[in-house]
Amino acid sequence: MRKILIAILTALGLASTTAAAGDFLRTEGTQIVDGAGKPVILRGMGLGGWMLQEGYMLQLGEFGQQHVIRGKIEALIGPQKTGEFYRAWRANHVREADIKAMADWGYNSVRLPMHYNLFTLPVEREPVPGEQTWLETGFALTDQLLEWCEKYGLYLILDLHAAPGGQGNDFAISDRDPDRPSLWQSEANREKTIALWRKLAARYKDEPNIAAYDLINEPNWGFSDAGDRHGCDERYNWPLRQLYRDISAAIRSVDRKHMLIIEGNCWGNNYASVLPPWDDNLVISFHKYWNENTRDSIAGALALRDRYDVPLWLGESGENSNAWFADAIELVESEGIGWAFWPLKKIGFNNPLEIRPNPGYQKLLDYWKNGGPKPSAEEAYTALMRLAREDIRFDNNLVHRDVVDAMLDQPHRDGTLPFRTHRIGADGGRLLAVDYDLGRPGSAYADRDTANYHVTTGGPRAPWNRGHIYRNDGVDIAAPQRDTLVVEMQAGEWLQYTLAVREAGRFRVEVRLPQRDEDTALWLQLGERRYPLALSARDGGALGIAEVELEAGAQAVRLGLERGTASLEQLRLAPL
Repeated sequence: MRKILIAILTALGLASTTAAAGDFLRTEGTQIVDGAGKPVILRGMGLGGWMLQEGYMLQLGEFGQQHVIRGKIEALIGPQKTGEFYRAWRANHVREADIKAMADWGYNSVRLPMHYNLFTLPVEREPVPGEQTWLETGFALTDQLLEWCEKYGLYLILDLHAAPGGQGNDFAISDRDPDRPSLWQSEANREKTIALWRKLAARYKDEPNIAAYDLINEPNWGFSDAGDRHGCDERYNWPLRQLYRDISAAIRSVDRKHMLIIEGNCWGNNYASVLPPWDDNLVISFHKYWNENTRDSIAGALALRDRYDVPLWLGESGENSNAWFADAIELVESEGIGWAFWPLKKIGFNNPLEIRPNPGYQKLLDYWKNGGPKPSAEEAYTALMRLAREDIRFDNNLVHRDVVDAMLDQPHRDGTLPFRTHRIGADGGRLLAVDYDLGRPGSAYADRDTANYHVTTGGPRAPWNRGHIYRNDGVDIAAPQRDTLVVEMQAGEWLQYTLAVREAGRFRVEVRLPQRDEDTALWLQLGERRYPLALSARDGGALGIAEVELEAGAQAVRLGLERGTASLEQLRLAPL
């Protein structure tokens, strides 16, 4: 039913894909609409890691906050070269090519996580207490991003991700220093937050490609009970409501056009005492991670929407598998809710773009995390500058087509698409086991672990692709030596490949298995017919062999395990 509803919206043109010139978005009842009153579903990515680094995105483990990361870098290469590193990082992490790619793939919006210290000084560094010193760095970066968004027809959401002092006890997301007063412990920090939003609104009040102002990312604070560190049980979020009202008043003093987005306590989800709304152009954001993708999982947000007659926006989600992405997006879009997933790129495989760091940076990680040898200042500087000048650029990122497909196509599509074109000619052909079709579990593959649901199950964070490389499905992929393999395949699991067969004929199929159990049994399926594979030993593994009839044209083939476990390297087809 969800797919039918989404298909109807798309067919009727109710899911806008690009920003029209001069077209401010606004709220109308429970919908976000464009200037003509047509509902818009925002489909976007957050630019995490650009203006604000989080340790996990750089595989830095416990070095969570940006100021901690910066301190570790300074200890190796000194303050001056550290400044050079961060200038290069900001210049290269997000460039025009990234925004063009997002538009080409089909996204229609960008969420910009801003660190306040690129726009204004921290309160403790203000020359005159109570006054605001403005810095051009953040505004110039935002101006450039907005220009690219305008060029490629994307909406931009400004998100205050790191508020002055930090908005909670999850330190990394706001670069909070717990030895200094937080946002909630300092009137000066709150005044600076309000002033920053007034400054942003005055600068961008006439920019229709800016969709909204996301006032504070993921507040997480116990106002009435310090033991409730993240505010998940807080019933009296009055300080949060008051700050939102003060920010709103400051924005509305200069800008009546843009939507305001608010987030509840407890990482955006606890709205006790925050509502009712005080503005007629307000959107409620909620965040969703690692839980089931059922309507019950968003029932609280839906209840707020219906009670207060305001739109919802899934302002942040991600860090999971393709199956989870597709299910979550299908769920929220069936309710007419847009989304921004997190992040566009990092060192890691489960986002549209993957940063592949140079070997020198890997040595730095070994030193910082594992007690490896300390690099020289020159070695550290060379590795860090290569990371900032080369590795993080779009041109050098690995594009994960499977992740993009899971977000933008799979929620609206039944069946599969080829991951690669597997041409089978008169002389046969060869394909890698890891290049199975694009699609959801049950269509492109079957696997026992397809996503992480630890918030629902209460268990540990469960991996899906245990090798953490190449694809973001439940299929386990690793490179134990030089070749990329499907590993740890178990009984009941299977993979589907779409073959482009030039001419019908009879073929011998050989499946190379670098590793298998003694009693492993495999099968190959074409249509309704299943062929058992005969196993024979080979140097470094085994071959599974079958003889099959292939029709001309596109033909789906499934390869699965009846029993045992195995690793798969490739399938080779030869004419008989």
